[in-house]
Amino acid sequence: MLAVLTLLASGAHAGAVQVEVSDAAGKPLADAVVFLDSAEARKQVRPLAGVEMAQEKRQFVPGVLVVPVGTEVLFPNRDSVRHHVYSFSPAKKFELKLYSGTPSNPVLFDKSGVVVLGCNIHDQMVGWVLVVDSPHYARTPAATGKVQLDNVPPGTYTLRTWHTRLPVGTPALEQALTVPATGTAMASVRMTGLQP
Repeated sequence: MLAVLTLLASGAHAGAVQVEVSDAAGKPLADAVVFLDSAEARKQVRPLAGVEMAQEKRQFVPGVLVVPVGTEVLFPNRDSVRHHVYSFSPAKKFELKLYSGTPSNPVLFDKSGVVVLGCNIHDQMVGWVLVVDSPHYARTPAATGKVQLDNVPPGTYTLRTWHTRLPVGTPALEQALTVPATGTAMASVRMTGLQP
């Protein structure tokens, strides 16, 4: 696995980070999650409100959900069949037994890490919740594989890049990144070793 990172300073926007993520062939990679980690960033984490990961057409929607630590997530079932949502992941183990509608209690994601979701009734259903200890994160779109993080305080960070196609147990790719007081830090990450 190889992560290539190029940093350049330009005068576009103060406190911004632009990240371009590609696969081993150099093509834009959709649904990669990039986030900035530092001691200062961890102090700025605020949970989100009103977050949902639904079940629709026997799929988790969205397939990948990114939330800051401390966020509560509702799991509404919008299908006409019942689901049994669970996770055995170290970052969050939980079980929502066979249900329809929306469970009254949300699930609190209080530890950072990758949470893989399944349904005991429908084996094809797989979803991911990536819990980050940072307010600075984004998911790459399919067309460009590029994201921009705005309003990032200047300083030194670890840029982490994660994708569902990384082999199980593989941590996010890491590289050092310095965000200048003025301008934009530009990063390019190539993810190799992804599973099909």
